[in-house]
Amino acid sequence: QLTLVESGGGLVQAGVSLRLSCTAAGSFVRLNAIGWFRQAPGKQRESVAAITDGISGGSTNYADSVKGRFTISRDNAKNTVYLQMNSLKPEDTAVYYCAAGRAWRSNDIDYWGKGTLVTVSS
Repeated sequence: QLTLVESGGGLVQAGVSLRLSCTAAGSFVRLNAIGWFRQAPGKQRESVAAITDGISGGSTNYADSVKGRFTISRDNAKNTVYLQMNSLKPEDTAVYYCAAGRAWRSNDIDYWGKGTLVTVSS
């Protein structure tokens, strides 16, 4: 069993940076995928960034809308995954969920955090 707890959300102005953290109670080293989804008001949940193909050595993937602005990283010793978000835009406003599982597909996600709200004002 794995519990994911997000932190770092808040209200910021457009253009600034924010870093989200996701700390796992329990090791996520053996999982195949871990990362972030987000859900904006009135919209479907979407993948933002993930580390896949093995947490220790894997590759990263990003939504087109955040490429070049967001960076996902992990510290296995701390069981923590980070999402560095730079040059934030109002359209980045959403609840950000940490997720982990066997693969980076909704049906293969086994663990979800409760989410942290990011609000970007213009």
